[in-house]
Amino acid sequence: MEIINGHPGEFAALLTAIFWTVSALAFESATLKFGSVAVNILKLASGFIFLTILTYLRRGLFLPSDAGAQNWLWLTLSGFAGFVFGDLFLFKSYAVIGSRFSMLIMTLVPPMTALFGWIMVGERLSALNLLGMTITFAGIAMAILTRDGNSNGRLVMKLEPAGILYAIGGAAGQALGLVLSKIGLKDYDPFSATQIRIISGLAGFAILGTFMKRWKHVADAVTDRNGIKSILLGSFFGPFLGVSFALISVKFTKAGIASTIMALTPVFILLPAIILYKQKVTLPELAGAVISVCGVTLFFI
Repeated sequence: MEIINGHPGEFAALLTAIFWTVSALAFESATLKFGSVAVNILKLASGFIFLTILTYLRRGLFLPSDAGAQNWLWLTLSGFAGFVFGDLFLFKSYAVIGSRFSMLIMTLVPPMTALFGWIMVGERLSALNLLGMTITFAGIAMAILTRDGNSNGRLVMKLEPAGILYAIGGAAGQALGLVLSKIGLKDYDPFSATQIRIISGLAGFAILGTFMKRWKHVADAVTDRNGIKSILLGSFFGPFLGVSFALISVKFTKAGIASTIMALTPVFILLPAIILYKQKVTLPELAGAVISVCGVTLFFI
């Protein structure tokens, strides 16, 4: 208990990694059936309901009406970057390469967070930072590359390139969203801040859903018992608990430390992938996950 009290930000980040593991597994099956846009709309809508109940019980407010203009500006931009751009591509990667490999590629979030921090707020990138980035890339490459047995043994990707690009896009969106959240959060309540981000995300996905004619998919998901169970489970652990605890983490510790601990998800996801989903995990994939997380850790020493 003393460890938790002494390091609330780090403990919140660890819980975030666990929550995102559960959320990723739940959303993978739903996305395969109903598509990225429909699942994201329902994810954010249900997550918003969870948060509204919580903020009313905690603060007596249904909506973040006490947020300042700067909170609204930066958190709205954060919601658009992290939810609309980031999660749209992340969920597309779930459908193409699965949640396990998607979460592995999402270890790019901490290096990208530092890169955006350098570009936007002038944070310095050291030689050790660049070494950590290189190790992270090497770990991902070890997991997604294999020898081509039908030719001269050259390295080829074992995954669909589109799925890898989707996951990289998801990582970029989440990294940008995290930096914008850090700017916009300040001393404001993390759960109410998440409400603002979700409002922004819902508005963006509502426009996408209308433009891409995905509202029928939303209706199909709502009336499908197994589908809505998966979405509600993922929403509870994702945009409700996961995102909120991520904001708690960056509030009480450095963004880089928080991102490093949150990047443990690709390691945590291996156990349920093997036990529950009977997926075969090769030694290079296991080593790649561990190496990429080590690279992330080194990045923020």
